[in-house]
Amino acid sequence: MAGGRSERGARRRGQTGSVVVPLPRDAGARQALARVVPSGRSLLLGLAVLVAALGVYWLALASSLFAVETVRVEGTAPEPVIRDVERLTADLVGTSLVSLDPAAVERDVRALPAVAGVAVDRAFPHTLVVKVAAERPVAVARTGLSAWLVAASGMVIRELERGTARSLPRLWLAKDVPVAAGRLLPAEALPAARALVLAREVGLRREIASARIVDEQLTLVLGNGLELRLGEASDVMLKLAVAAKVIPLLDPGTLYLDLSVPERPVSSTFNS
Repeated sequence: MAGGRSERGARRRGQTGSVVVPLPRDAGARQALARVVPSGRSLLLGLAVLVAALGVYWLALASSLFAVETVRVEGTAPEPVIRDVERLTADLVGTSLVSLDPAAVERDVRALPAVAGVAVDRAFPHTLVVKVAAERPVAVARTGLSAWLVAASGMVIRELERGTARSLPRLWLAKDVPVAAGRLLPAEALPAARALVLAREVGLRREIASARIVDEQLTLVLGNGLELRLGEASDVMLKLAVAAKVIPLLDPGTLYLDLSVPERPVSSTFNS
């Protein structure tokens, strides 16, 4: 009995003196977490930088710190086009370069009939640079008593006084064909404008006096009266390249060169 009590007492004493030891945490995990989660000091520093940036941005918008003082128009455009762009952008002086939308300015400038392309750059602190490429005049469209300067793209640049721009070929249109500055030529007239552009590329530019389309048949007329009858407005580049090779071989009295089938050009000294 005494032995049993001693044994139970020993067990109670062992239970009473037991200690719970916590498992150690993973030190590597703590270090990894510290690398991912920024410290309070870093958060305060980041917040201060953000507030400072917003303050500078607001100051740039609300003050004249970056106000436009000069609009500089650059490019190879002729002087009248440069002046048109300068007038259009004059009201941008005083605008903040920060809040200015270059894409909106480009849209406005590109809407000018004589402008083919434009790029706008903000040259801080006070300059707006507008780079302009002008439309290339290729013909004078004649409809009734009106004359219009036409670009290589088919865009009508502006109305002209009759008899001006004599170095450009005439593009003859029917009286009822609608023509307006800032708009493309009617679809039926565009192939003729395109043909005049292609004529330059094959070396016929200075020889062509006029162009016309009648019943979808395209004809270019040289300064000496020779007609280049191109037929439908297809394979025009090929037809003109053939014409450039054949013309020097024609008799002086040749009235027309039919290139509607470019593989078999036909010339005649009799108008038919």
